Amino acid sequence: MIRVVVGRAPIDLAAEHALVEGVPGVGAVASFAGLVRADADQAGGVEILELEHYPGVTEAALTRLAEGAATRWSLDAAAIVHRVGPMRPGERIVLVLAAAPHRADALDACAYLIDRLKTDAPFWKRETRAGEARWVEARAGDTERAAGWD
Repeated sequence: MIRVVVGRAPIDLAAEHALVEGVPGVGAVASFAGLVRADADQAGGVEILELEHYPGVTEAALTRLAEGAATRWSLDAAAIVHRVGPMRPGERIVLVLAAAPHRADALDACAYLIDRLKTDAPFWKRETRAGEARWVEARAGDTERAAGWD
C-alpha cells in the first residue's frame, strides 16, 4: 500500500498509523513526524510557516518516492502525509510512515523518505518572522543527506 496525501487538514497520527498497521505482513512501522519550529531561541522566531505546492505534480513526485522506497526495502506499506497552507509553530507539517516485516527495512526506508522528500518534492516555503514574510531556500545539509542515499 502506498498512501500520499497533500492538503490543509491537520495530520491525524493515530488514523494514519492504523491504516499502515492494518496491512497484512507488517511487523514494524517506523515513523517521522515533523513540526513547524518556532526557533524560540532566536530573536524574531517563526510566527507562520506557509507551504505552497503544485497540485498533482507534488503528489506524483511523492508517490514515485514512496514506490521507490517500497521496492528498495521490500516495504508492505509507505505513507507520506504533508500539509500545505499556513501553519503555526508546534503544528505537524509532515508524517512519513514505512512498514515492513522487520524493523531494519522500516527504519532505513523512513529515513530515506524524509531525507529525499526534503529535496525531491516540489514545495515552496515562506516564513513570517517579526511580521515580515520571506521565502526559504533549501539547506545544504538537506541536499547532502539526500545525496548520501544514492
